[in-house]
Amino acid sequence: MTVEYITLQPSGDKMPLIGFGCWKIDPNDGAETIYNAIKVGYRLIDSASNYKNEKAIGKGIKMAIDEGIVKREDLFITTKLWSTYHKKEHVRPALEKQLVDLGLDYVDMFLVHFPLPLKHVEIETAYPPGWYQPGTQTITLDRAPMHECWGAMEKLVEAGLTRNIGISNFNVQLLMDMLTYANIKPSLLQVELHPYLQQEHLVNWVQQQGIAVTAYSSFGPTSFVSTGSKRAKSVEPLFENPTIKDIAAKYNCAPSQVALRWSLERNVAVVPKSLNVDRMKMNLEALNWKMDEEDVQAINQLDMGLRFNDPMVNAQKLPLFY
Repeated sequence: MTVEYITLQPSGDKMPLIGFGCWKIDPNDGAETIYNAIKVGYRLIDSASNYKNEKAIGKGIKMAIDEGIVKREDLFITTKLWSTYHKKEHVRPALEKQLVDLGLDYVDMFLVHFPLPLKHVEIETAYPPGWYQPGTQTITLDRAPMHECWGAMEKLVEAGLTRNIGISNFNVQLLMDMLTYANIKPSLLQVELHPYLQQEHLVNWVQQQGIAVTAYSSFGPTSFVSTGSKRAKSVEPLFENPTIKDIAAKYNCAPSQVALRWSLERNVAVVPKSLNVDRMKMNLEALNWKMDEEDVQAINQLDMGLRFNDPMVNAQKLPLFY
């Protein structure tokens, strides 16, 4: 199997172009799922405290290392700072808690999950606390400026707790501001990207700054139907789109591979998830072929600017992307 990488700035670390996403993995399945993913060839694991499964993810990593499938240095482990820990004094304790859960001494990438400073919740009170203050359905913002949060993130690199730092769900305006004060600029931006939400200008500008891009939810509405998303249920599933199906037939591959390959052609990393070992292998196969430019252009015509991970239309009713 071919393993392709993006070289990160400023560290020079190599990040695999295809990783394994951990969102919506049941903790009861987590250890076996991650073990299987590593066994079939995944070397990047994309985790987050708010996925509520990091202890299980850590067990799966340990199983694979203990069995001799990989060494720790063979893996690229990403996790994310949740929004209740943006105050500078809470950033390091948050990562230290995650490292304990994951059973690791360091992670390879630590991302600010959302540009959203939520009121702090003590780890002992609720963990992970989610979007709301404990016992309420209320979102409360905190006075936690991003420049102070980022300064604390930079100290984590200096302390050796993470090799790289980055951001998720940020837009160009936020990133432009960040680049005026960052001593260590973000290595990576992770955002929702798929043929129905292509964000071409964002991707191009960010890559021009020497910042890598990772797509999440590469399969568009597919991941969100199970969450009850009316928006996801109202559109044609990506895998049933005639353009995607025609291209899949041309290359004798699955529609999921077409969706992943389209991102890889943009030099955008992907983090698909599957509990099924055969589908895990199939998703990795997206590395092993090239898509003709005419097919890339055909998929480019599918853009609808349709965001599914939108807290405004989901339960939170928060206009984060407006």
